[in-house]
Amino acid sequence: MSKKVWLLLGSGVLLYLALTILVLLFYNDDPDQMDWQDREAFNTKLIYKMDLKQPLSRTEVISSLGGPDITEAIVVSEQIYQMMYYRTHRTKSDGITTRDECTALLFKNNQLIAIGENAIEQYNQLR
Repeated sequence: MSKKVWLLLGSGVLLYLALTILVLLFYNDDPDQMDWQDREAFNTKLIYKMDLKQPLSRTEVISSLGGPDITEAIVVSEQIYQMMYYRTHRTKSDGITTRDECTALLFKNNQLIAIGENAIEQYNQLR
């Protein structure tokens, strides 16, 4: 092949790589725009990366995961506890999201303090 063909081919590959890198670096996933399967995988991935040693605020969690599928709150001894459920695994294809299809996140005064079954146990003890 001629140099011109190799030059065009090389330019195309470089342009493709540059665009791919730009999308990966600057495109933010929007959970509200995902279909349910992608959203479940996205929620699962982000939730299990959360580290309770460096607690997140409720605002930070909502900005990364979007709004919760189910939420409830109680006040105990002037402390606000909020349980937020994010769908992470479908059990029935009935179109209704239930708590057993979600992973729970427990917040105390807007700070994440527990995830999953531990969050459910702590919240139930407060009631």
